[in-house]
Order: sequence, then structure tokens, then C-alpha cells
Amino acid sequence: MRGTRLDALVVGAGFSGLYALHRLRAVGLAARLVERGGGVGGTWYWNRYPGARCDIESVDYQFSFSPELLAEWQWTERYAAQPEILAYLEFAADRLDLYRDIELSTSVTSARYDEERGRWQVTTDRGDHDARFLVLAVGNLSTPKPPPFPGLERFAGEWYVTARWPEEPVDLRGKRVGVIGTGSTGIQVITVTAAVADELWVFQRTPNYSMPAHNGPLDPELQREVKRTFASRRHMAERAEAGVPFPAPEKAARDVGEEERRRMYEEGWARGGINSLSYAFTDFHSDEFANATGAEFTREKIRGIVRDADVAELLSPAHHIGTKRTCVDTGYYEVYNRPNVHLVDIRSAPIEEITPRGIRTAAAEHELDVIVFAIGFDAMTGPFLDIDLRGRGGVMLRERWADGPRTYLGLTVAAFPNLFLVTGPGSPGVLSNMVVSIEQHVDWLADCIASMRAGGLEVIEATPEAEEEWVAHVAELAGATLYPQAGSWYVGANVPGKPRVFMPYVGGCGRYRAECDEVARAGYRGFLLSRARQFTSG
Repeated sequence: MRGTRLDALVVGAGFSGLYALHRLRAVGLAARLVERGGGVGGTWYWNRYPGARCDIESVDYQFSFSPELLAEWQWTERYAAQPEILAYLEFAADRLDLYRDIELSTSVTSARYDEERGRWQVTTDRGDHDARFLVLAVGNLSTPKPPPFPGLERFAGEWYVTARWPEEPVDLRGKRVGVIGTGSTGIQVITVTAAVADELWVFQRTPNYSMPAHNGPLDPELQREVKRTFASRRHMAERAEAGVPFPAPEKAARDVGEEERRRMYEEGWARGGINSLSYAFTDFHSDEFANATGAEFTREKIRGIVRDADVAELLSPAHHIGTKRTCVDTGYYEVYNRPNVHLVDIRSAPIEEITPRGIRTAAAEHELDVIVFAIGFDAMTGPFLDIDLRGRGGVMLRERWADGPRTYLGLTVAAFPNLFLVTGPGSPGVLSNMVVSIEQHVDWLADCIASMRAGGLEVIEATPEAEEEWVAHVAELAGATLYPQAGSWYVGANVPGKPRVFMPYVGGCGRYRAECDEVARAGYRGFLLSRARQFTSG
């Protein structure tokens, strides 16, 4: 489809891309979506590894804008697994009649802004597009890190990267399996694989905190109640810190005694979920004392579950709880009580190479039939930098972000007119229920474009001053918390050579929404808007 001329081109067919296509069509734009995968779904298309599951409750991990989708779709579990989420997104794309404007198996290789015409020239591996607006709905966790270990090409067995798991089933029964990585993905793979593998070797560099999911079949009565009250439930989530409909804490950890703190943590542990403990106190992420009480509570739980004291110690994290992405599991710590599961500490004895027979660490060689790499992503910036993106004057996004990502509102970038990022760096996306953040982003940009068109405006661009102020604001908010102290992917610490900059907005979904709304009410303050190449300051 070479030379297609559009009002808007959307890149990516996950939650954000599908909703962007729907909203842009609704405001009257000729819009199209390109997706490199063979189907819609985004992260839920690619991440089909054993145990892949969402860590947000399924009833809250769905679109809110369509009564039809809400009425027709029935979730089966408290925390939906990958096949069910993928089926939901396929269902949504079908019901919303999106497929007619989607090009699958199409990768964007470059995008260049034509200043003379005020349009984006987008090149894909299947043709070109010419669009007034470019919306990058490419996700935050969609550029997997390649295995960095020497010798992989000599390995005689099978090996897989979790984020590029094959569509055909992989049979791990009766095999000697090695899993590298114990983040959210690794924990899910390990928990499922332990039950089928002959021997499972877990290669752990850094232990992570994991909360119990208490997953199970979704009570039909609960689902009916959620549907009945969904509008108020989502309204509460939109104004909550993490985008989930749970009351905000009212007390600081220092304001209550040890017995009361333990009671609140026990309630959270029994409730389960990613915010089991962090929603107990107002100062959980900002005060050393408060955080330490939650961290030690979790370590006590680990020691109470894992029978081998040495293994329990290796599984007990030392960093501040919640400053890396907290995991959610169904029986993760229990698997280390199985005789076929072995924990390998690669912090004290790092992996030296992949051998034809398995993995050699500084301490020993482990013979394996299968290696699973659950080693994470080039998060938040990688998916945007995968594209050769050039703005005004030919400036490359990679050059602009050489010292760390710079955005205004996490939505736009100075010198890149008519470019919108969905849940980009500087937004609360990865610290929240992504669907809530995605809908807010897409609604904002769609309303912005509709407002421009109503006023006869064609170009919008963040000013360097507004971008600078937003970057400073995001850093200031983060600096008041414990988040930047952790060597997490939030600061790019998992990618060698990546700038160590804390990337998410930590002020919470409600505060962020209010700040974006105020920018719009003020006539899109911090933006330059133009008609026929003449700029007006908003």
C-alpha cells in the first residue's frame, strides 16, 4: 500500500494502538494502524510464554469506553492469563470494526517530519505512508534484551526468549530446564515449569519481592456487580495513584504501632495483588522506616514458606520494596521446596558462558536441555528508539535522548511536531494500571487533535521550555521518593550503557490527569500551534 495519505498513522496494535485507532476515527480522521506482529494484541501477542498472566485484576484490565464490550465480555479468572487477554483484544478489534484499517506483519523502519508540508513520511517494510499525525503506541516493554552470554550459538539444546516465544507449543515435560531471570516474567515461567520439568535450574542475580495473587475462578456474582458499578469503579481508578479502584491510605507507618502495622500488612497479604502492602501507608515509597517495615514483613513470609534457610536467604531481596516492579505469583516461593528445583546465585558466581551442554557459571557447569531467557527489556525508551525517528531539521530522537528521555507530559517531544507518544517516558504508565493510563493518554491526544481541527490548526509542537520544566518536574517528584535508589529498569540499570535517568512519573494517575487537563484548559499551554506555518503560542 505504497504512498497512502492519511490524517493519522498509529504504530502498534496493543491496548493503546487499538484504542487510538478507534478514537481518531471517531473524531473524523482518516487513520490507519500498522503492527509488526501477525495479529493484534501487542505485548499479549508476543508474550505467550508458559505462565504469562496479568498482574492487574482482569475486571480492571479492560476498556471502559464501550458499553458493548463491557456487557459482552466475561472474564474467567481474577488475574487473566495471556490467551484470555489476547482473545479479549481480538474480540475488541472485531466488535469495533478495526481490522479494516490495520496492516499486520508490517514493521516501521523510519519516520521523518517534512517541515514544508507539516507531515510525517513513514517507511515500513511493506510500503510508505504520509500522515499529518503520527501516534506511537509501541508499548513500554516491547523491545526484549538479547541474550548477552557468549557461546549461545554452540548450545546443543533448545533456547527461547520469553518475549518472542513461538506460537507452537513448547513441551518442557521431563526436560532439564534453566531459567535465567527472576523478575515478573521469570517468576511466572518458573512457577509453571517447576511442575513439569525433570530438573529446573533457576539462575538468579537479584531476588525480587513477590506478592500472592490468590488467583482463581472469577465469581460470576462479583463480575455482575463490577459491570453494574463499572463507571464509578473506573472513576475511582482514574483518580487513584496506581490506577486501581482501591482507597488511598490515610496514615503514615510512623503514626501507628508495630501491632497495627502488622495487622494491616497481614490484611494486604491475604487480599493479595501487586499493591498488597504498598497501599497500607502514605509514606510507603518515600520513608525509609515505612518501607523497611514492609520489606522485612515480606522477608519473614519468604522464610516461613521456603524450608531451606539458605535458599530463603537468597530469595530475600535487600532493596526497598516496591522500587522495582513488585511481582505477583501463585505459589512461587513454594516451588523451592520441590526436590527438582535448584536456585543458582549468579551474583556471587556469574554466568561465564553458554556451553554446548548448558550454562557455565564461575562455580560450576549445569547440563541442560532447554534454556529460557527471562532477562527483561530495554524498557520505555527502546521501543521508540527502534525506529529511525527524525523531527524538525532532521534531528534524530536517539540524539535528543542520548542523555536520557525528554518529553512534555510523556506525550510529546520538542522538535517533533504532530508526534504523540502513548504512555511514554515522563508519564505514569508503567507504575499504573496500563489500561487506565492508556485511555487517558489517547483521550487527551484525540481531544487535542479535534480541538486543533476545529480551530483550523494543523501543527502542534512542545516548546523546549515546557519540555525542560516537565523533565525537571518528573525528576523532582521521583527525588522525593525511594524509587531512584534501586538499580531497576525504571532507571535503565538493566541495559549496559543506557543513561541512568528515572523515567516514570511518580505523582500518580490522578495528579497526572489533572496536570494534563489543566494544560488543555489553558489553551494547550507549553505548545506551539500553527496554521499555514505561522506559529501561535498556546
